[in-house]
This record gives sequence, structure tokens and C-alpha cells, in this order.
Amino acid sequence: MIRKPTIATFYNKKQVCFDLIMDQSYSKSPIKPYLLMERIQSRGLLQHFEIFSDFVPYEQDDFHAAHTEEYVSNVFNQTGNYNSNGIPWSVNLVESVRYTNSALYHAIKHSLAYPEQLCFAPVSGMHHATPRAGQGFCTFSGQAIASLKLFDELAVCGAWLDLDGHFGNSIEDTRSFAPRLDQAVPLDCNVNPFGMNADYVQNFREKLKPVRNRILNNQVHYVVFAHGADSHVDDDLGGQCDTEHWLQCADVFTHWVEEVSQELGKPLPVTLALFGGYRRDDYNIVLDLHLSSIERCRRLCGYSSF
Repeated sequence: MIRKPTIATFYNKKQVCFDLIMDQSYSKSPIKPYLLMERIQSRGLLQHFEIFSDFVPYEQDDFHAAHTEEYVSNVFNQTGNYNSNGIPWSVNLVESVRYTNSALYHAIKHSLAYPEQLCFAPVSGMHHATPRAGQGFCTFSGQAIASLKLFDELAVCGAWLDLDGHFGNSIEDTRSFAPRLDQAVPLDCNVNPFGMNADYVQNFREKLKPVRNRILNNQVHYVVFAHGADSHVDDDLGGQCDTEHWLQCADVFTHWVEEVSQELGKPLPVTLALFGGYRRDDYNIVLDLHLSSIERCRRLCGYSSF
């Protein structure tokens, strides 16, 4: 089922934090959206991405959906456990997370309104944040917030296919804090594969089966594919798949989306996200892995390559 040729991309330079990141932060998550979009432009690929930059950033209250008022206040005011995310604090960082989290929400919302267009949110640094603190280079749980907002506003439920190298605990840790998240993201729809190489790919296939059933039963209405680069074996902090099997996951996902869409008789709303990836020697390797994954997913638009 062919989609529009361009990828709806929710990106605004305000979702990027430059302050202290290159010199003092191990994680490059706050600058990653900029680096990837610059790499896309330098390779002459920007015409394949329809950029939406006028989306409205989150207000401070929006973060209360998945976090305590105390923790949110700490982050915005540089008090208490404001640095529990492991990233150097700055006014720029606080401003950027308002845009980054909103970009993810708006990308998914666009996919629901226009399912015939593949959507992309160049974001990372979300899936380890807990209701009361940041964690693992993640400040706020953008996944949980977006799903809760969409559930409240549109009565839709989602599935997160989180292929980051580390378990995406933010959704699970938020369930008791915001119980309606059990409806917004059903328990078997926070997919985190495990294993190595072929076993990892097969485990991903198996975990897609209940998601497919929920979609066909109208219990799940959108999917987000977060193909973190730190599940690649050469990543500094990861190591589940070599390049062949890492990219095979994108192929499995693309084929699965095509099959489910055919069964539905309409395009399944799909959003792509970045998530993790760490390389001290050459960060461009991380960026190129993400681009390779996006290229595989672009087959949904009727193309075999960029």
C-alpha cells in the first residue's frame, strides 16, 4: 500500500541543545536531531523529508501527565534532582525538551490524521525517564506523555516498538503513576526485543504478533518504530545485533506494516523515532545507521533506496 513520497518530519532547531553538550556530556542526545538533519542535508536527501517546524512546544503543565509536579519544577528551575538525567543543565536544555517532546506527539498525531504519509520525529533521550526523576540521559518520558495526550484527546491507543539497546522502562514505570496508560499503551504493546542477532530478530517478530492482533481488533491505532542505534554490536553501550541483523529489523518492520495495512484495507499510521546510539570514535556511524534504517522504512513510500 503505497504512501506519499515524502516523510512528514517534525523538526525545529529549538528542539536542539548545544550548550555544554559537545564538551561536557557523554550523551549527544540533545544535539542528535540537529546532527542527523544536517547529515541528511549534506547528502542531498532533504527533498525526501517534508519539514514541519511550526508545531507548538509543550507547556510545563504538559509534562505533569507522566511526571510529578515536583520533578517537573526541579528541571525547569534547576533545583532538587534537576540533573538526574545525567546531562548538563542549561536554560537551552530546558527549552529544547519542550520542543523535542512536542515534536514526537505532533508526529504521531499527524500520522493519525494522514496515515498515507510516513512520519518522523528526530528525537532521543526519553525512554528511561521515570515519573519522579530523569534517568539514563532521559529527562522526560515523551513516549508516555504523547500516548496519554492522544488517548485523552482522540481516544486512540498505540504500540511502541522500542529497539533501543536498553529496555525502555519509562512506559512501564509510568503505569502506576498514570493508570490510564494501560489503555493508551496495552501491556503487550511496549515491545523491547532481546537476544543476539538472529534470535533478536526472531524475538522481534514474535512480539509483533500480539500487536498485529490488537490493531486488527481496533485496540491499537498507531505504531512508533524507535530503532535505537545502541542495539548495534559496535555501539559503546549496546551490542545485540551486527549490521546485517540490525537492518533486518527495519526490513521485518516494513514488511509487517505492509501486511497489516493490507489486512486493514488502509495505511497503518506509522511514526519513526531515533532514540539511543553512542560512539566516541565516530558519531557519524550512529547517524548513518539511523539513515539506513529510515531508508529501509522508506520502502513503505514505494522506494527501494534514497
